[in-house]
Amino acid sequence: MCVFGVQIADIREKFELTVRQGEPTLVPPAEETEKGFYFLTNLDQNIAVIVQTIYCFKSDEKGNEMAAEVIKEALAQVLVRYYPLAGRLTISNEGKLIVDCTGEGAVFVEAEAGCKMEDVGDITKPDPDTLGKLVYSVPGLPISVPPFIDRSVLRSRDPPVINFPHREFSEIEDVSDATTLYQEEMLYRSFCFDTEKLERVKKKAMADGTLDRCTTFEALSGLVWRARTEALKLQPGQKTKLLFAVDGRSRFDPPLPKGYFGNGIVLTNSLCTAGELLGRPLSFAVGLVQDAVRMVTDEYMRSAMDYFEATRARPSLTATLLITTWSRLSFHITDFGWGEPVQSGPVTLPEKEVILFLSHGKERKSINVLLGLPSSAMASFQKLMDI
Repeated sequence: MCVFGVQIADIREKFELTVRQGEPTLVPPAEETEKGFYFLTNLDQNIAVIVQTIYCFKSDEKGNEMAAEVIKEALAQVLVRYYPLAGRLTISNEGKLIVDCTGEGAVFVEAEAGCKMEDVGDITKPDPDTLGKLVYSVPGLPISVPPFIDRSVLRSRDPPVINFPHREFSEIEDVSDATTLYQEEMLYRSFCFDTEKLERVKKKAMADGTLDRCTTFEALSGLVWRARTEALKLQPGQKTKLLFAVDGRSRFDPPLPKGYFGNGIVLTNSLCTAGELLGRPLSFAVGLVQDAVRMVTDEYMRSAMDYFEATRARPSLTATLLITTWSRLSFHITDFGWGEPVQSGPVTLPEKEVILFLSHGKERKSINVLLGLPSSAMASFQKLMDI
């Protein structure tokens, strides 16, 4: 039995959060599953990070007595369809990550927190110190679309064919010494953009007449890229890069099968100097985002996979902002037996350069912008979010 304690400061009170964790157990698939090695594509391997999430459910009607058993039973059923998740990561003879489908099962830990959920507060803001105590770290409804398990449809070409420069992997010189800035205390904040505020951002992006149209994502991405660059006080000559993921499932030729079980996103990028980004109107930044989206074609994505095959390079994050969008993911309807969660969100952000867009509100039309910044930069960023 493990016991954790953490102080939570609040405008109302300060109290000690104690979490009692039981011993880890394994939940195997409910039925016999396929064994053997499971291929992972370069899209799976290129963005290999662990993202912890937390979900909160009301238990007034069903209570908590059978909570662990309900979750374990549901997990065992899901692992029959998604059997690679019951296996173990290993290294292939080629030095690549691969899944050994052993059928051992997923790690499960039953825990009890010495507080009410309202004491923890808003979990849509990343808070690794507090929320990290509520999860265990390890290296619902019927499934409407059966998973398409075969990832070999995205094998790289032999030999590799690289037809694009792929600046997402390019290293940027840190002439602004931003690395030193990030040695400060990190502050995590959440900024809510309701539908009216999102519309104002789009109007601002098109105000000078340069753009005929733009999406909410394009406008908001341009806004936060500029604001973060200004808040970090990057030098005018400092190159700055924006990375974001584009869903390639429908962009491949032919499109990926419905229910494809694997990573179907590809990183694209925008690159300019901080002086260009801040010295020109918002439409400039949004236009760069639009160019990056248009760049993602079938040939670009296959070129990116081949580039990784040939170089094993990882995206460089120096002087870079990486935006990841969860606004279209269905975390808010995840059902483990108690219905939909009343709250869900990340425990922390995987990297300091990451900003997360998360849908918000009952109709999921608002967007929460979640990020962490050095303490000296957060106040400036917060002012720039007032639109």
